[in-house]
Amino acid sequence: QLQLVESGGGLVQPGGSLRLSCAGSGLSLAYFAIGWFRQAPGKEPEEVSCISDSGGSTNYADSVKGRFTISRDNAKNTVYLQMNRLKPEDTAVYYCAADPKNRCSWYRDEYPFWGQGTQVTVST
Repeated sequence: QLQLVESGGGLVQPGGSLRLSCAGSGLSLAYFAIGWFRQAPGKEPEEVSCISDSGGSTNYADSVKGRFTISRDNAKNTVYLQMNRLKPEDTAVYYCAADPKNRCSWYRDEYPFWGQGTQVTVST
């Protein structure tokens, strides 16, 4: 069974940066596409980014394109989300999720494995 643990969240000022990590255990992440999603208080969950199992394909939501970068190190069984030029509207709980069919889609139902989330707060 795959387990995912996110880390790296915190409080940052607007314009700052954070790097989130999604560490896998139990199975190798090399066989999974990994997606990052976020949910702000009172809002529906939204997709942020995804990366294919090999790292050869990535997708980004329009709201983060050019500011966020997803990457992976399969040797470390970890996927990263580098977040730059953060805005207050990026404040949310960020979750990583794994898809064994490597679809790298925006459909949350296609990700059977989820982490517990990490809080990102962008504020002065």
